[in-house]
Amino acid sequence: MQHGKYRFIVGFLAVPLGLYALFVVWPFIQSIYYSFTDWTGLSPEFKMVGFDNYKRMLHDDIFWKSLQHSLLFALVLPIVTISLALFFAFMINVGGRRRRGGPAITGVRGSSFYKIVYFFPQVLSIAIVALLFQFAYNPDSGAINSFLRGIGLGHVQPLWLGDPSLALWCVMAVLVWSTTGFFVVLFSAGMASIPGELYEAALIDGASRATTFFRITLPLLWDTVQSGWVYMGILALGAESFAVVQIMTTGPGGPDYSTTVLVLYVYQKAFRDGQAAYATTIGVALLVVTLAFAAIVMRLGRRERLEF
Repeated sequence: MQHGKYRFIVGFLAVPLGLYALFVVWPFIQSIYYSFTDWTGLSPEFKMVGFDNYKRMLHDDIFWKSLQHSLLFALVLPIVTISLALFFAFMINVGGRRRRGGPAITGVRGSSFYKIVYFFPQVLSIAIVALLFQFAYNPDSGAINSFLRGIGLGHVQPLWLGDPSLALWCVMAVLVWSTTGFFVVLFSAGMASIPGELYEAALIDGASRATTFFRITLPLLWDTVQSGWVYMGILALGAESFAVVQIMTTGPGGPDYSTTVLVLYVYQKAFRDGQAAYATTIGVALLVVTLAFAAIVMRLGRRERLEF
């Protein structure tokens, strides 16, 4: 059984690891290399400039504002999204009242329908979602302000995406709406694997629904929650935030850089301003932030694994 074991393992891993190194690791190495040059991205010619790009980045006010917004995304979005998804998943799977002749543990009425409703935003492209909410946030003809006028609040007509103090929160609300359904389905699948006998025993002992959630559901679902937290943080720092900000906001990234995030700033410097080397420098900073976020979440979320 042991003969040729390592050749067998290497044979299976060689191709996927080679592809990963070629399309993931190598671009990271190239980006770090180009961050030490003055490459414009439009010419094959460049020269080494040492740490000049990093010194420039440290004195770039827009970079620090973008970093602040990205960190806010990484902190707020996972907390709100994961919390809502856990609540909805718990109600769908465990939160219903016992019905005559049915099991002791069940979800609310219409739970199957709610799963479809919550997952529906995942069917839509994030670009479509951003466009829909851009129309909804329109201060003149948008659905939100029209609704406020319809209920007699015509004097309350925020500019939404045109207000620097509201624009970032409007963007985050869209990201929460578009991603919560995915985690509802993810956590529902995890809760479905928890034996019902644990809930029945807790209810017989007089435990409330809240107690069963914090004492049974959350501890047994913790590994899934932790993975979802990291995944949501990466979405908040990466492509999802870029797409929504790029499509919805004025500028994009406005007004007055109030919605600019790191990934958008990288794009603007590389493709709008022709400063590819400086863009890769910001990209390196984004890589460090993302890895630090994942490491902190995995470290703070480490606990003894529970079996059932």
